[in-house]
Amino acid sequence: MWLRIKLLVALVAALHQPLAAGDFNVRNHGAAGDGKTLDTAAIQSAIDAAAVAKGGRVVFTPGRYLTGTIRLKSHVKLHLEKGAILLGSTDHSHYQRLNFLALIMADRQVDIGISGQGIIDGQGKALADAVIAPIKPGRFPDAGETKRPVIINFRNCRDVIVRDITLRESACWVQLYRDCDRVLIENIKVRTLAAITNDGLDLDGCSNVVVRGCDIDSEDDALCLKSSRRFCENILIENCRLRSSCNALKFGTASAKGFRNITVRNIEIYDTYLSGIALQIVDGGLMENIHISNVRMRTTNNPLFIRLGHRNVDGPVGSINGVTISDVTAEIPNRRKSEMNKFPSYWRHLCTTLITGSITGLPGHPVRNVKLRNISITYGGIGETPKPDHIRLKDLTKVPECAPNYPESKMFGVLPAWGLYCRHAENLIFDNVTLKVSGKDYRSAAVFDDVANLKLDRFQILSAGKEPPLVLHNVRDAAIIRSGSPSVGPATTWIEKRGNTQRVSVR
Repeated sequence: MWLRIKLLVALVAALHQPLAAGDFNVRNHGAAGDGKTLDTAAIQSAIDAAAVAKGGRVVFTPGRYLTGTIRLKSHVKLHLEKGAILLGSTDHSHYQRLNFLALIMADRQVDIGISGQGIIDGQGKALADAVIAPIKPGRFPDAGETKRPVIINFRNCRDVIVRDITLRESACWVQLYRDCDRVLIENIKVRTLAAITNDGLDLDGCSNVVVRGCDIDSEDDALCLKSSRRFCENILIENCRLRSSCNALKFGTASAKGFRNITVRNIEIYDTYLSGIALQIVDGGLMENIHISNVRMRTTNNPLFIRLGHRNVDGPVGSINGVTISDVTAEIPNRRKSEMNKFPSYWRHLCTTLITGSITGLPGHPVRNVKLRNISITYGGIGETPKPDHIRLKDLTKVPECAPNYPESKMFGVLPAWGLYCRHAENLIFDNVTLKVSGKDYRSAAVFDDVANLKLDRFQILSAGKEPPLVLHNVRDAAIIRSGSPSVGPATTWIEKRGNTQRVSVR
């Protein structure tokens, strides 16, 4: 793994080497930069001139440049100086389509990029408000994603650099890189709450990618890997700060091929309304060789959601086999829903707090070979009294499978464990995992259901409610080593075996 990371970093570092090319000032091609005049033709003229010259930088000096769709070409980079703002037009007729409408697009180009201390502002609120269907209480609106422009849409491109820039207020996803190879995204800032489905950064079917030093605050998933037609593979994500009104770090939902050889490290996650980490295969793909480490979560509603589902009901079930998550501290507080207000003005989804961390497969299709090491999770606690909609220990078989459902950490309802719920899994290792409740919670800390080959080493439950702290239901071949619940006492009192649980050793 470390050799692969070094090779990936070296490969992408080669993209830093500048080519001898000239600068093409957009003002010299007729751009007004006054925020009122439509500068699309002038900007495109500068891009075309740079392309004819075999490459160069298209430079935006301080000013406000209003534009519709511009198309980048091979060996051409956009550079926005400090004080330069590229403004997306609020007129839909000014946009062109690749697979989606976009402000900046490129298809099958090489050696392209965007850089500088300037800002690209999609002015997305007006664009989104014009196409999103009227909101009906309790129902998700027609998002109209195909009618709303993203800011950056690069497809089938190679040798891409996007760095130092600020991207804000997209009408749809902020940036979509699809089926691209050799990509560096570094030190960018994203701020977007203009619309629903406002992802901060999407990589779909990309390979040999480094995402480094990015600060993303978005209405929808902050940093999202997808796999529509190709594998997402050979990816390094590091030193990023993520906030989301949905999920902070997400693999999926699109997962037709899958995700492999991916390292994520040194990540800060905060004020996130669903999962800090969500890893999903629901469209028949595979997930393997995933390493996530050094993650600090605070004020997040769910720490971890690993899900193998079957949304592609007419195709094969996929697989998750080989995920290691280490050195994670997560604080999952019991906060007021009124605090969760980062949405477009017309939309509020029903935020769910205190969502149990979960690892779930399907009957006959277990999640395999997941290791959690050096994990500390602190929950706020839902109280000492069960409510009618809670799933109790006596009703374990009533936890819904939700096989074809859109995967979200809250999809199962209020589960019978507050810390971890694992079902339909095989070869799980939990090494130095600590679970704690800061308030009160009547439920078990952890429930394992239909799990084979389970190892709990230094598995500490520091808080206990009315239910047994650790429940094993239909668990085969479990080893519990140097583990305990100090608030309860010896293992005979804090572990409850149910169903066809067999071959459990405690030492």
